[in-house]
Amino acid sequence: MQPVRELEIGVMFWAGRDPAETIRELKDAGARCGQLGVPGDFVLDAAATAAWKKAIEAEAFPLVTVFAAYIGESYADIPTVQRTVGLIPAATRAQREKRTLEISDFAAALGVPAIALHVGFVPEDQSDPDYVAVREMVRRVADHAVSHGQVFALETGQEPAPVLLRFIEDVARPNIRINFDPANMVLYGSGDPIEALGLLGSYVVSVHCKDGDWPPKEKPGALGTERPLGRGSVGIPRFIAKLKEVGYKGALCIEREVEDREERMRDVRAAAAMLERLRA
Repeated sequence: MQPVRELEIGVMFWAGRDPAETIRELKDAGARCGQLGVPGDFVLDAAATAAWKKAIEAEAFPLVTVFAAYIGESYADIPTVQRTVGLIPAATRAQREKRTLEISDFAAALGVPAIALHVGFVPEDQSDPDYVAVREMVRRVADHAVSHGQVFALETGQEPAPVLLRFIEDVARPNIRINFDPANMVLYGSGDPIEALGLLGSYVVSVHCKDGDWPPKEKPGALGTERPLGRGSVGIPRFIAKLKEVGYKGALCIEREVEDREERMRDVRAAAAMLERLRA
C-alpha cells in the first residue's frame, strides 16, 4: 500500500456499501486516504477481503486504520456507553476479543498498519476486576496485532487523558498507541482536548478531525452534541496547531457521524477544504 503524506486529508468511513463506489465518493469530497470502520455484523470473509483489497489498490486510496465495532454497542448516553461499548462489558468480552483478532487478520490481509477501537470506560481503580481483565485482553490483542506488524490504537473519549495514559503504561506493550478524537473528549466532558493532546501526544498515531459541544449541565448522563467541523467547541485551528507542535505527521481523518448521507458528505467536503487551509 502506498505511503500517506504528512497531514494528508483522510476520512473515517464504514464498510457496508460497494467498496469502489464508496472510495470514489470520498475522493470526490477531498479525501486521499481513510480509516475503515467494520460494523459488528459485517461478514469478514474472503469475498469481503478481496473486494476491499481490489478497491483500495485500484483507487490508490490507502487505509491507515481498520476500526472494530461490535454488535450490541449503543452511544445513546453516557450510562448506555458504560454498559455496552468496547471491551468493558464482561458478558460480551470473549466474543469481542475473538472479533478483534479477526479484525486484525482482516487488516493484515489488506496491508493496513493499524487497528483501533473504543476500549470503553476504563475503571480508575487498577485493582478493579474489570480493569485487570481488560488490561490482559488488550495485551493479548496487542500481541496478536504485533505478529502482523500492526499498531493497536485506543481511541480517546470516555476517560480523562491521565487515566488513559496510566492504562497504556500499565498495558506495557510497545505497539499500543492512541487514535486521538478531540470531539469525544468534549462530548463526554472528559477534559480539554488541546491539553490532553499535549499529555498524550507521544502516543498519538492517528486522529479524528471531529467537532462538538459539551454535554448540557442540566441533563446528567447526556452526551454533548456533534457539530460540523469548525462549528463546535474543540477549536479546530488550535487543534491542528497543537498536532504540529507535538510532532504529529499522520493523516487528518475527518469523522462526521450523522445518518443523512447527503448532509454527511456535504460536511466532509467543507471539512476537507478547511483542513487544506490549516495544514499548510
